[in-house]
Amino acid sequence: MSKTIERTEMRSITSPGFAMQVDKAKYDAMKEAILAAVPKGKPGLTVAEVKAGVLPLLPEALFPGGAKAGWWLKGVQLDLEARGLIARENVKPLRLHRL
Repeated sequence: MSKTIERTEMRSITSPGFAMQVDKAKYDAMKEAILAAVPKGKPGLTVAEVKAGVLPLLPEALFPGGAKAGWWLKGVQLDLEARGLIARENVKPLRLHRL
Protein backbone atom coordinates (compact mmCIF):
# COMPACT_ATOMS: atom_id res chain seq x y z
CA MET A 1 0.00 0.00 0.00
CA SER A 2 1.39 3.40 -0.93
CA LYS A 3 1.23 6.31 1.46
CA THR A 4 -0.62 9.39 0.17
CA ILE A 5 1.34 12.60 0.60
CA GLU A 6 -0.68 15.63 1.64
CA ARG A 7 -0.07 18.57 -0.71
CA THR A 8 -0.23 22.35 -0.40
CA GLU A 9 0.06 25.24 -2.81
CA MET A 10 3.37 27.07 -3.20
CA ARG A 11 3.38 30.39 -5.07
CA SER A 12 6.19 32.55 -6.36
CA ILE A 13 6.60 36.32 -6.30
CA THR A 14 8.55 36.03 -9.57
CA SER A 15 5.65 34.31 -11.41
CA PRO A 16 2.35 35.93 -10.38
CA GLY A 17 -0.61 33.63 -10.89
CA PHE A 18 1.56 30.49 -10.93
CA ALA A 19 1.29 27.93 -8.16
CA MET A 20 2.54 24.38 -7.74
CA GLN A 21 1.45 21.60 -5.42
CA VAL A 22 4.20 20.45 -3.03
CA ASP A 23 4.65 18.15 -0.03
CA LYS A 24 2.82 19.90 2.83
CA ALA A 25 5.00 18.46 5.61
CA LYS A 26 8.22 19.72 3.99
CA TYR A 27 6.64 23.06 3.09
CA ASP A 28 5.33 23.61 6.64
CA ALA A 29 8.68 22.60 8.22
CA MET A 30 10.63 25.00 5.98
CA LYS A 31 8.11 27.82 6.46
CA GLU A 32 8.31 27.48 10.24
CA ALA A 33 12.13 27.41 10.12
CA ILE A 34 12.36 30.47 7.84
CA LEU A 35 9.97 32.50 9.96
CA ALA A 36 11.94 31.54 13.08
CA ALA A 37 15.31 32.44 11.48
CA VAL A 38 14.43 35.66 9.65
CA PRO A 39 14.30 38.73 11.89
CA LYS A 40 11.49 41.24 11.87
CA GLY A 41 12.42 44.53 10.23
CA LYS A 42 15.43 45.81 8.36
CA PRO A 43 18.27 45.14 7.65
CA GLY A 44 17.39 41.43 7.85
CA LEU A 45 19.72 38.61 6.85
CA THR A 46 21.41 37.50 3.65
CA VAL A 47 20.09 34.30 2.08
CA ALA A 48 23.29 32.51 3.19
CA GLU A 49 22.67 33.66 6.77
CA VAL A 50 19.05 32.52 6.56
CA LYS A 51 20.16 29.09 5.29
CA ALA A 52 22.66 28.76 8.14
CA GLY A 53 19.90 29.63 10.61
CA VAL A 54 17.32 27.35 9.02
CA LEU A 55 19.34 24.12 8.68
CA PRO A 56 19.51 23.30 12.42
CA LEU A 57 15.74 23.89 12.73
CA LEU A 58 14.71 21.37 10.05
CA PRO A 59 13.47 17.90 11.06
CA GLU A 60 16.07 15.26 10.15
CA ALA A 61 13.29 12.89 9.07
CA LEU A 62 12.16 15.30 6.33
CA PHE A 63 15.55 16.74 5.37
CA PRO A 64 18.17 14.06 6.15
CA GLY A 65 21.55 15.77 6.37
CA GLY A 66 19.97 18.94 4.94
CA ALA A 67 19.12 17.16 1.67
CA LYS A 68 17.14 19.36 -0.74
CA ALA A 69 17.02 22.16 1.86
CA GLY A 70 18.37 24.72 -0.64
CA TRP A 71 15.56 24.04 -3.14
CA TRP A 72 12.92 24.19 -0.43
CA LEU A 73 14.44 27.32 1.11
CA LYS A 74 14.25 29.20 -2.20
CA GLY A 75 10.77 27.93 -3.06
CA VAL A 76 9.27 28.74 0.34
CA GLN A 77 11.12 32.09 0.44
CA LEU A 78 9.48 33.12 -2.86
CA ASP A 79 6.12 31.85 -1.59
CA LEU A 80 6.40 33.82 1.66
CA GLU A 81 7.28 36.93 -0.35
CA ALA A 82 4.23 36.36 -2.58
CA ARG A 83 2.05 36.03 0.53
CA GLY A 84 3.47 39.23 2.08
CA LEU A 85 5.06 37.55 5.12
CA ILE A 86 8.67 38.39 4.28
CA ALA A 87 10.29 41.05 2.08
CA ARG A 88 13.59 41.52 0.32
CA GLU A 89 15.79 44.57 0.43
CA ASN A 90 17.05 45.94 -2.88
CA VAL A 91 20.72 45.50 -1.94
CA LYS A 92 23.51 43.12 -2.89
CA PRO A 93 23.70 40.58 -1.49
CA LEU A 94 19.95 40.17 -1.18
CA ARG A 95 18.66 40.56 2.38
CA LEU A 96 15.36 39.23 3.77
CA HIS A 97 13.26 40.35 6.73
CA ARG A 98 9.84 39.55 8.15
CA LEU A 99 7.12 42.14 7.83
